[in-house]
Amino acid sequence: MAVNKSTFKDYAMSHIFNGMIDGTYRPGDQLNESILAGELEISRAPIREALRELVGSGLVEYRPRVGHFIAIMSKQEVIDTYIARGILEGAAAAQSMDQLTKEDIVALEIMPSKMEELSRKGMLKPLIELGNKFHELLFEKCKNTQIVTFTKQLSLKSDLLFYEYIGTLYTPGEIKERHMAIVDCIKLGDSGQLEKLTRAHYTESGRKIAALIN
Repeated sequence: MAVNKSTFKDYAMSHIFNGMIDGTYRPGDQLNESILAGELEISRAPIREALRELVGSGLVEYRPRVGHFIAIMSKQEVIDTYIARGILEGAAAAQSMDQLTKEDIVALEIMPSKMEELSRKGMLKPLIELGNKFHELLFEKCKNTQIVTFTKQLSLKSDLLFYEYIGTLYTPGEIKERHMAIVDCIKLGDSGQLEKLTRAHYTESGRKIAALIN
């Protein structure tokens, strides 16, 4: 596969992340730079960059003089991850709310019904991708770049957990209702309530996922 050099790091990150999703890489597995470079037919430098970023996202653990390993997350770490994402995204969404256009709000209104339909059909990957678009639209216009950066970092970690457990967390109707509640809050223009609702949105999911972990 031909890959533009400027995207080598992102290519490596995507490969590792997708491997976590499909079970190729399981919690506790070691990631070998040389093997990854050979599989992707790229040098080890972008592999190292990708691993550093994944360590920063909490998905990979670095052990000095030993190497990189897929992180094993405890129940409390799962809860903490979702609480932190809720706090950050809630703040970002509240700051972004006044920047949303009418077209943005229409797009947000349409998505919950599509999410419900995808859930009913068992199309979990497209469902999560659409959910990501929904949430990115909520916070991407926040002018505080630090909040946006940290929110995106946490999104990788929370998305990985969501991929594994979404099928048992919420019914299709609940998925629609949870996201429509956020849209309704935006339409009312209540940024304070939007921040609280976003926090609760993630806290609930984190606790549900933690309860399913053995």
